[in-house]
Amino acid sequence: MAVGARSGRDEGEERPDDAVEREAEEDAAEESPQRSFWKELPLLIGIALLLALLIKTFLVQAFSIPSDSMQNTLQRGDRVLVDKLTPWFGSEPERGEVVVFHDPADWLSDQPTPEPNFAQKALSWIGLMPSAEEKDLIKRTIAIGGDTVSCKKGGPVVVNGKELDEPYIFPGNSPCDDAPFGPIKVPKGKIWVMGDHRQNSRDSRWHMQDSTQGFVPVDKVVGRAVVVAWPVTRWSTLPIPETFDQPGIGNQAAATALGLGAAGLAPVGLGPAALGLAGAVPLVLWRRRRLTKGRTAR
Repeated sequence: MAVGARSGRDEGEERPDDAVEREAEEDAAEESPQRSFWKELPLLIGIALLLALLIKTFLVQAFSIPSDSMQNTLQRGDRVLVDKLTPWFGSEPERGEVVVFHDPADWLSDQPTPEPNFAQKALSWIGLMPSAEEKDLIKRTIAIGGDTVSCKKGGPVVVNGKELDEPYIFPGNSPCDDAPFGPIKVPKGKIWVMGDHRQNSRDSRWHMQDSTQGFVPVDKVVGRAVVVAWPVTRWSTLPIPETFDQPGIGNQAAATALGLGAAGLAPVGLGPAALGLAGAVPLVLWRRRRLTKGRTAR
């Protein structure tokens, strides 16, 4: 009787078909990452576009500056990023904020609206470029609901009895000599807006005979412009000027609690498309790890 007899092949002995199978597995392992990348690419693009759309709708959106009404704070052709998140939580514009709002009463009726092509429409829909179709305006919030605002010829803008020091006004402009007004009490749920280039801005002063009496309803406000994102040479935040923080002008507690005080918000830095891509990559990598782990588990 043979001692130590074994059934099957000896340990360490390899059959030819085992070697072929191992080589096939090694070849598949080498080719798998490249093949998997191209299979995952459509998923990556799809998730990025979806996230970009969600970011544009609920978080931040890019807008192009088409006029000179906010010089020198904003120049024609600048791209600004607008915070759309805080209005969803009931936050209303504060004095001094630069805000984007939908045309409240045909303020832009005499302005032609360019007709974008299909590609421009698609790119603006997902946030890759500013929309050319929407009739939106950008101005500075001077007074909010409950405030009394006025400006006499030769004088400063006065809010709740406090004179505003406005260094942001375009050099050589007066606060309101071309269209003095007031005193006016701003209704609740409305804001009074003015351009920084006072003598080149058709703002609230010029629409007092409209159906909204020059006021902008809060529900027409898209959001606050927080940063100049383009061109890169003009990267900057858009903080609330200190004059709106002077004692007695109004209650700024709500704005301070939300981090929107005189220091302004931190730069957003990325547009919806870039943020969408940044969010999509970790999701796809996580999915690939799950799939790879399932294939290699023994």
